[in-house]
Amino acid sequence: MITRFAPSPTGRIHAGNVRTALVNWLAARSAGGRFVLRIDDTDAARSEARFVDAIHDDLDWLGLTPDVTVRQSERFALYEAALAALAAQGRAYRAYETATELELKRKVQAAAGKPPVYDRAALALTDADHARFAEAGVAPHWRFRLDTDAPIVWDDAVRGGSRVDPASLSDPVVRRADGTWLYMLPSVVDDIDLGITLIARGEDHVTNSGVQLQMFAALGAEPPRLAHLALLTGADAALSKRLGSEGVDQWRAQGIEPQAVAALLARLGSSQAVEPVAGLGALVAGFDLGHFGRATARFDPHELALLNARTVHLLPFDAVRARLPAGMTAAAWEAVRGNLATVADAADWWTILSGGAGGTVAAEDGAFVAQAGEVLAALLWEGDVWHGWTGALKAATGRKGRALFQPLRLALTGRDHGPEMAALLPLIGREAALARLAAAT
Repeated sequence: MITRFAPSPTGRIHAGNVRTALVNWLAARSAGGRFVLRIDDTDAARSEARFVDAIHDDLDWLGLTPDVTVRQSERFALYEAALAALAAQGRAYRAYETATELELKRKVQAAAGKPPVYDRAALALTDADHARFAEAGVAPHWRFRLDTDAPIVWDDAVRGGSRVDPASLSDPVVRRADGTWLYMLPSVVDDIDLGITLIARGEDHVTNSGVQLQMFAALGAEPPRLAHLALLTGADAALSKRLGSEGVDQWRAQGIEPQAVAALLARLGSSQAVEPVAGLGALVAGFDLGHFGRATARFDPHELALLNARTVHLLPFDAVRARLPAGMTAAAWEAVRGNLATVADAADWWTILSGGAGGTVAAEDGAFVAQAGEVLAALLWEGDVWHGWTGALKAATGRKGRALFQPLRLALTGRDHGPEMAALLPLIGREAALARLAAAT
């Protein structure tokens, strides 16, 4: 199994790109195969080195480091050879119409009630015609000649039986007059050369796939298995247009864990439940493209944030140690992680535990908190101090429930909610706890 992810370095990768990369990575890893990164940088005017670097950084952060990396800008000789082979078969041909001329043809076809399909006028050009264009300094663009005799059909790993009617399509331009390459042919040439066995991508590529299946056949190659995933939309219709901006750089800035991103995007649009995972290995086990359906998948940033919190609650101390405040202990992390939305939130609790001030209680609770300080001072600081202390207070004052626990929590932490106080009190320490109780009133 050899899969690939093929982004163009014209911007940062976003949720849809990450999902494609992840699905291809999981497909490869679940079969013990390889995952290829292909940088589609044939458009030199729009491709930027900083985005190439960003793609590598983002994949590394996600844990999707490729086994092989290639750049299309270094593979032009392969594309030239393939184009020459297609031309020798009569499957590629030169054309000269300008964009204006093609637009005029489409308008005429529309007026006649015909589909806007290229009329293949260039096929009637003679050698003399080509010579005249060359003499006039007019370079041709190249088109791939589709076989329109029968529909293109395949068994899609997600969509099942799929069909494209080539008679409804124009022969695609594969190389522009300025010599630059368009997507269709280089992609096929690379897939053949790299031995790609599965292409998983968005359903917006279904028509492209039909065309490319004919290119594989014309070049004498067995095509990869195809899988077309339903596209992502936003949490509602209004968000769908902004979905492209949601990506790795924003997630990292928000404190989102890579495991949370993977756990969500690996299951969106599938029959499998979205659950927090401690690592990618949990997603590899049991991965199957057959779990994905054809219904539109909804990406909700709020759902990602909630899943991130659940993911943080699973993370062991060693996994986060480098990102915690200096001096924060494993015991402190274990105590507070269940109340965190991000790892960075641990800093606030560590401040509270390691030397911050407590809070001020309401006047009606002042006498109770003062008494609580006296009871705590008389207790041995050992075992389950919190429950021993609150048990003694309940017996002495008759308070229970919220009336008993809330003033103590507020006095000791300055918060009216948070982690279990039984875990926090030993971390605050006896002297600090007594000082905060005294100050709270």
